[in-house]
Amino acid sequence: MNDILTLRRHLHQHPELSGFEFETSKTIAAFLKQYAPDELLENLGNGTGIIAIFNPEQEVKQTILFRCELDALPIQEINDFEHRSITDEVSHKCGHDGHMAVMCALSKKLSVQKMQHTKILLLFQPAEENGEGAVAIYNDERFKKLSPDQVFALHNLPGYDHHDIVVKDHTFTCAVNSIIIKLHGRTAHAGEPENGDNPALAVAQIITEFNTKIQPNPKKEKFSVLTPIYLTMGTEDYGISAGYGEVHYTFRRAANSEMKELEQELEQIAISAAEKYKLKPEISWTQRFSANENDPKAVDFVRQAAKDCNLNLIERDVPFQWGEDFGIFTEHFKGAMFGLGSGKETPNLHNPDYDWPDEITETGAEIFYKISQLIDAQ
Repeated sequence: MNDILTLRRHLHQHPELSGFEFETSKTIAAFLKQYAPDELLENLGNGTGIIAIFNPEQEVKQTILFRCELDALPIQEINDFEHRSITDEVSHKCGHDGHMAVMCALSKKLSVQKMQHTKILLLFQPAEENGEGAVAIYNDERFKKLSPDQVFALHNLPGYDHHDIVVKDHTFTCAVNSIIIKLHGRTAHAGEPENGDNPALAVAQIITEFNTKIQPNPKKEKFSVLTPIYLTMGTEDYGISAGYGEVHYTFRRAANSEMKELEQELEQIAISAAEKYKLKPEISWTQRFSANENDPKAVDFVRQAAKDCNLNLIERDVPFQWGEDFGIFTEHFKGAMFGLGSGKETPNLHNPDYDWPDEITETGAEIFYKISQLIDAQ
């Protein structure tokens, strides 16, 4: 695993943001070519995606895909170890460097011993953090021709012991979407606000009514988390009554069907508030993440793989509330996302002091390989 460790720390030291993973992609491609996949597809999706294809020794009976992510986050790292990020305001704070290392370790295993009847696709996906990467890969014509029968991905989980495997049937991560509401009115003299259309009361009404949609208990029906992200209105000129405002929210629910219902309700709240105060609303959406809807039969392969690898298996009761764009794949293919414990003392994801624990890299590769073997033996 020494070459994998060196690779992981190099990736951590040289992070790139979503959509700009050009050097990361080159590094991964160069590493994969050492282990002779049967085919290596490059420049997928937005131009940085990679798929390594390992054909079986005999007739293909099924195709399975494993996915990891290439991108880092716009966060300044505060660690002082030797492999810390050399790029200001950019760092791997979600463990995608480790996920790539897991997949590269898996490629080494597959180069030594292929499956008998199962084609394996290793997808290195760009732009997970902004929700654009999975969509771009899914819409790529070269990907469409591959048509996997099942898809799998893991995500490291601080707060769980190293090597724990965390599974859940059905929704594993929530559906997430974000709304941008722009309210166009008319400025006026602050001494004569009645001569303009100020968005303040509309903003207040939107926030108040959005709060009524919050249902924070994930074990109850219509679980909903709505979080205000950004708010602006007017300027710091005390003689002017504002004529423009913006409200940004992100929100999440446990199922894709429930998300669509909430989207419609929130749009109507914004439109009604704007009309009441004679404002023109402009509504847009950004960074949509489909819920990861796990297929129970696919999760059973993860369960059996964990048992065969003598790993501690944890059954989770409720979905994780963060978004993950692997949901695009589980929306169109049977599959599952599961968790890999990265330590109870490990800083949380997206924290400036987070670092992937190298001791779990081989565990991730082993369980992916075991899933492949179980499916191949069907």
